[in-house]
Amino acid sequence: QVQLVESGGGLVQAGGSLRLSCAASGRTFSNYAMAWFRQAPGKEREFVAAINWSGDKTIYGDSVKGRFTISRDNAKNTLYLQMNSLKFEDTAVYYCAEGVGRTPRGYDYWGQGTQVTVAS
Repeated sequence: QVQLVESGGGLVQAGGSLRLSCAASGRTFSNYAMAWFRQAPGKEREFVAAINWSGDKTIYGDSVKGRFTISRDNAKNTLYLQMNSLKFEDTAVYYCAEGVGRTPRGYDYWGQGTQVTVAS
């Protein structure tokens, strides 16, 4: 059974940085594309970034392009999201997921989420 566990969320001042991690277990992590989504209160789940199985192809949502970087370490079965120049509107619960595409529909496995709060 696939298990995804996020960590690294917290409270940060606007302009600051955080790095999220997602530890994967249950099957061969390096075989699958991964992504980060986020969901703010009262809003739909939003695509943040995705990465292919080998880590050499990435795509980003328009709102985070140039500020966030997705990466993975297949030897450690871990997905990362480096978030720089954080803004108040980045406040959300961040989820890692296994699948493909820019919509939640393309993802079968999800973590429990980690809260990121950016103070303005």
